Amino acid sequence: MLPEDAVELARVLGAWGVRGGIKVKPFSAQPEALLAARRWWLSPVPAAGGSTRAPGERPLCVLTIARARMQGEAVVASARELADRDAAQALAGARVFVPRDSFPPTGQDEFYWVDLIGMAVRNRSGQRLGTVTDLIETGPHCVLCVQPEAPGAREILIPFVEAYVDHVDRAARTIDVDWEADF
Repeated sequence: MLPEDAVELARVLGAWGVRGGIKVKPFSAQPEALLAARRWWLSPVPAAGGSTRAPGERPLCVLTIARARMQGEAVVASARELADRDAAQALAGARVFVPRDSFPPTGQDEFYWVDLIGMAVRNRSGQRLGTVTDLIETGPHCVLCVQPEAPGAREILIPFVEAYVDHVDRAARTIDVDWEADF
């Protein structure tokens, strides 16, 4: 079974080399969590319209990662369970999950995107602007996608930079910003 706190971090592209290595496409430009994890849970790609992870979903397999490193924009890894190229190639297309509790710790003002999604956002006036539903990577910085609670209200995009983000409270799951609802 997939761990309750499993987070999808990559997709298997196919085999790497002739000794059973695999090549994966990470969803992050900085895949430290994927590189640090010693066990990866692999699941098949869901059917069209399927959810990203069903509760209690059975993994295709669990890999014990012996080594993982960056190779260009991909990650290549070797696992004890993969004896040859054919075994590795059979995993092409699988989704790669890692338990959230195995992620490396972040610094004081560093956050994993998965931790920000679902947080409530409020401005300096105490007005609740909505909930973080996604983040967008723009190059120089990320942008919070905030969905207001009012039906039909348009999404609010807030740059995730010190100039606009006053405080992120991990325990309370809130983000305080210098932003107005009508910006």
